[in-house]
Amino acid sequence: MILVKESFLRNGKDHYELDTDEKKMLIALADGMGGHNCGEVASSDVLHNLRYYFSDLPDNLSTKAFPDAIYGWLTSICRTIDTKGHSDPMYLNMGTTLVSLVYIGGEFYWMNCGDSRFYRLHDGVLTQLTTDHSLSQMMGSKEHSSLIVNCIGGGCKESYIDIEKCTDQIEVGDVLLLCSDGLTDMVDDETIKGQLAAGFDADALCQLADDAGGYDNVSVIVIHVEE
Repeated sequence: MILVKESFLRNGKDHYELDTDEKKMLIALADGMGGHNCGEVASSDVLHNLRYYFSDLPDNLSTKAFPDAIYGWLTSICRTIDTKGHSDPMYLNMGTTLVSLVYIGGEFYWMNCGDSRFYRLHDGVLTQLTTDHSLSQMMGSKEHSSLIVNCIGGGCKESYIDIEKCTDQIEVGDVLLLCSDGLTDMVDDETIKGQLAAGFDADALCQLADDAGGYDNVSVIVIHVEE
């Protein structure tokens, strides 16, 4: 599931032009946990909750105040997801990842919880800026594992979220990519780089994953940084 500005997408696609003349901007992607009950409910709940929480934040939060606010939100949403699971067994241990690009207080940040990813294509070089919260990453393996060690819900006792200011890493001409592991498990980074460099959109990347087998949900956001 994808949140773009005031719009939510599931099983669909769209195109938006976003302007940093606006004081705040939130672009987020959540991938409901496979193997857990009602991952689609968890992803929807998290994105809707984050949208309303973010809209209430002051426009001028400092580089210290913004992460502190998100850490507080994470504690709250984890409690909400956990409570929902205990009140209805159908939702027990449901969970979701979250990856996001945020603009607030004149700064850009990326945020990550789980194994969805944020990439930057700059001068022909594709770099993964986030780190997967996965078992394979902990063991030092380059191969991705669907076993993750951190998410929102999913039975995690101590969820955490990485937040990094990335204003200096975003330049005109860059292409930014937010995606679920449904893409990166099926399509290697070199192919993704070639597709982005050639100007292909999110729909084309989703189709590549489907053509390669597409055994998991595929969620993709592509952002072109322009003047």
